[in-house]
Amino acid sequence: MGTPRTPRGRAREAHRRLGGEYPDAQCELDHANPFQLLVATILSAQCTDKRVNMVTPAVFAAYPDADALADAAPEDLEKLVHSTGFYSAKARNLMGMARRLADVYDGVVPGAMPDLVSLPGVGRKTANVVRSVALDLPGLPVDTHVGRLARRLAITDETDPVKVEMVLNPMVPAAERGLFSLLLILHGRRVCPSRSPRCEDCVLNDYCPSSTV
Repeated sequence: MGTPRTPRGRAREAHRRLGGEYPDAQCELDHANPFQLLVATILSAQCTDKRVNMVTPAVFAAYPDADALADAAPEDLEKLVHSTGFYSAKARNLMGMARRLADVYDGVVPGAMPDLVSLPGVGRKTANVVRSVALDLPGLPVDTHVGRLARRLAITDETDPVKVEMVLNPMVPAAERGLFSLLLILHGRRVCPSRSPRCEDCVLNDYCPSSTV
């Protein structure tokens, strides 16, 4: 196709090209079920996926379900998650999330956005990760990478993650929103970081308004 001239066109072309660039794109948080992904995503705040994946095997072994996590001794849980940073707040959120999950949802991770964000420590980004990755539901998580690339591609000038999500949602099919987010995240990590983006190696450099080549 020719050079896309509209935000929607730039988003769709990015989706198409990045899909070819990262054909095996998937969530990099290790998990076996929605509950584990919910725990891992809460721990991933201000922390790398690599570090979270080093911590979660012990967490999942000690607390395999919502009931077990809700009844955790705070000091024991804090020790397990200490290296992910903000460990006291994360332990408190994990236990609160698990308690509500056990009390209100019989330990089953709900799929509806209002239900997910009612869980302590769960905002729209975390809810969208769980929806799109573990529950096969529409969800477009907006992290710093997604927001940065959306602005560099002049898809939106919004800086609030929720507003960015609302702009991007109608630009890709609902079933592909999670994939679109994953593709932007991977590209942001590997080619288009916040500092020193490698525009010469970018498959979007012929139409990206921020390209330096």
